[in-house]
Amino acid sequence: MAEFFDAAFLARLQFAFTISFHIIFPAFSIGLASYLAVLEGLWLWTGREVYLQIFRYWLKIFAVVFGMGVVSGIVMSYQFGTNWSVFSDKTGPILGPLMGYEVLSAFFLEAGFLGVMLFGMNKVGKKLHFFATLMVAVGTLFSAFWILSVNSWMQTPAGYGINDVGQFVPVDWFAAVFNPSFPYRLVHMVLAAYLTTAFVVGGVSAWHLFRDKDNQAARIMFSMAMWMAVIVAPIQIVAGDFHGLNTLEYQPAKIAAMEGHFDTRKGAPLILFGIPDMEDEKVHYALEIPKLGSLILTHDLEGEIRGLKEWAREDRPNVSIIFWSFRIMVGLGFLMVALGGWSLIRRLQGRLFDTLLMLRFAILMGPTGFVALLAGWITTEVGRQPYTVYGLLRTADSISPIDAPAVAISLLAFVVVYFTVFGIGLVYILRLMRRTPDSEVTELITDMPIRSAGFSPVATLLQGSTDQEGERK
Repeated sequence: MAEFFDAAFLARLQFAFTISFHIIFPAFSIGLASYLAVLEGLWLWTGREVYLQIFRYWLKIFAVVFGMGVVSGIVMSYQFGTNWSVFSDKTGPILGPLMGYEVLSAFFLEAGFLGVMLFGMNKVGKKLHFFATLMVAVGTLFSAFWILSVNSWMQTPAGYGINDVGQFVPVDWFAAVFNPSFPYRLVHMVLAAYLTTAFVVGGVSAWHLFRDKDNQAARIMFSMAMWMAVIVAPIQIVAGDFHGLNTLEYQPAKIAAMEGHFDTRKGAPLILFGIPDMEDEKVHYALEIPKLGSLILTHDLEGEIRGLKEWAREDRPNVSIIFWSFRIMVGLGFLMVALGGWSLIRRLQGRLFDTLLMLRFAILMGPTGFVALLAGWITTEVGRQPYTVYGLLRTADSISPIDAPAVAISLLAFVVVYFTVFGIGLVYILRLMRRTPDSEVTELITDMPIRSAGFSPVATLLQGSTDQEGERK
């Protein structure tokens, strides 16, 4: 048990804890920023106030989520210096500039236009405000670009050399940035962010429709969320397959652990469920589909899949963790496809908003994007072990010369502070989500003297109400 309380384990646990809190906010911000840009664009294009109404509803939530992401992200940077100083020293010449580019090209872009986006509707023209919203959305995507480049380089390092003091130094920046796994990870992560946001929007709108199926704003929100589920969820499964093939090529031990294969086999089965045992080197009570594992990974029924026994025990990732985290991620992905398909059938039948069972399902699926995101991140990061830079720098050789009690105290402090601060933030976000989107109408009348197509705000809103009543009939 002593190994579970040494400095290396506690430092890993602290980083895992803080990044698990942090990653959900940037992912939600990426999806929400793009969603807000679409909503404002639809408002400008159609002139329908309901889109502005929905925009303002989610804008408040975005502001809180963005702020919590910034706060939680600052801690990540400090941890590199406190607990992972050797890693920072070894990889700094490559990862330092990449993270600096994220700040210069992404964070500054987001921060520069965020104020206009949040408070500038009455101060600037509608087109300039829309431009600010677009820039915030683009900034979140730039941020994903650079952070995924950093993480992918740690997974599949490229374009580097090693100097006289053992540091990784760049010899080809293009190869370092666009390392072998980067395109797959970037697509997979951005799609995950969009799906996460779509299912939150779908769950919130389903909850409001459950209370009032004629709520026009909730109907539009739910319809848009289900379109995203129909289109993006299947694309994500295809992207995940390509990502898996890339991982098989560059990190075969991770794939073996994800699939639960200890022995190298041709025509390997797909292990659906079982209990991995790292000591006995087998999966107990395995439920298998013959040859399907080889077909999925090699596109050949008799393709060979390397087993974990080909690596020394000290070089293997923790099968017990990533075997299940991978299945949680994939299982939730197929549930997302199922909900999207169900909604498409009901849409074609003209009953998208009338199926209470589907609305209940959508409410339950609301937070699953975050769960799938965390499960995928665990699969990625635990699967890279025992390395911080895959195959080159071991985790045990990356930590700071710090005593375990010091790390334990800081970990305990993080647990208390994070659950308190972010718990309060989560409660506030849920309170904002409980507000009916139609409640924004009053704020539109009192706060936003916007003219559209020659109508006053009140007249436009009244016209929108009349149109909604006509649609209900």
